[in-house]
Amino acid sequence: MHVLVAAGGTAGHVEPALNLADAIVAMHPSARITVLGGERGLEGTLVPARGYRLVTVPSVPMPRRPGRDLVALGPRVRRAVEQATELIRREGVDVVVGFGGYAAVPAYLAARRTGTPLVIHEANGRPGWANRLGARLTRHVLATDPTVLPHAQRMALPLRPAIASLDRAARRDEARAAFGLPAEGPVLLVFGGSQGAQRVNAALAGALPLLHERGIAVLHSYGARNEPPVPVEGCVAVPFIDRMDLAYAAADLAVTRAGAMTCAELTAVGLPAIYVPLPIGNGEQRLNALPIVRAGGGLMVADADLTSEWLADSVASVMHDEARLAAMGSAAARLGVRDADRLLADVVVSAAAGG
Repeated sequence: MHVLVAAGGTAGHVEPALNLADAIVAMHPSARITVLGGERGLEGTLVPARGYRLVTVPSVPMPRRPGRDLVALGPRVRRAVEQATELIRREGVDVVVGFGGYAAVPAYLAARRTGTPLVIHEANGRPGWANRLGARLTRHVLATDPTVLPHAQRMALPLRPAIASLDRAARRDEARAAFGLPAEGPVLLVFGGSQGAQRVNAALAGALPLLHERGIAVLHSYGARNEPPVPVEGCVAVPFIDRMDLAYAAADLAVTRAGAMTCAELTAVGLPAIYVPLPIGNGEQRLNALPIVRAGGGLMVADADLTSEWLADSVASVMHDEARLAAMGSAAARLGVRDADRLLADVVVSAAAGG
């Protein structure tokens, strides 16, 4: 079985694609996986690092609305579709799986052209153009919120086994030692997704002295593309965390953006969070976090309203109330799904077999 996984641009598209690939190979060791990505984007780093073959096509960023920008994409889309079509035919691809992103549209159109089974997964509360198009081309449509696409079925995001199987309490001491955090006392995890978040970083910088006064230690992933923060007592700052399982185990509360993968991981491990949705795009991050907040598993603040004072007061009010913190963690965990990688792999294998 040869599976072509189309995902590119951001970690939010690439990471679930790789988690699915891991699950398929674990269940069917003879399966071949090829990842179709764009010429730019995190797939160029993430895919080879996980041991999978990456084939690139010209990146085709889709405009948010129809118009002249869409018309101008015609030649670029045709070239990318032709390359994807040639790949599918030459290598006998049995099924195409898409998570959206720049490489998805060429893969979807090539699957339609070649009659190859196509599986779509939508992670966000508001789909982008690629998956809205793809959903019209196949009956295999899955989404974390099935109301966002026609004839979609509910399917959570596939997670890494290290996250899906994490026992935070059992790994707490190990995790805190790994990051040089105090063994006792509350720990706040602050991260902004794969690229960091300057707005969150700035708010945290002003809040750190207040958090330290209140006995709260901080693990801060500031983003490799951002300036390193000024060292402050009580804060461990790193550009990137490659062991998010240990970061989740070390923490009692998180402050983060609200990408679909972040929301899926935090609920799976039962870690309560303060969500600061990215204020650009089509508003999908707010929609991603909203069900968690409504269920009591987190708080949400608009990017424009995030101040150092608000952050310090809100974090302290949650972390110094053990009953509230535990209730938030339980509420988050009730929304978490840990076995979506296997469930999605089953769907893909069935589609490849004509099911």
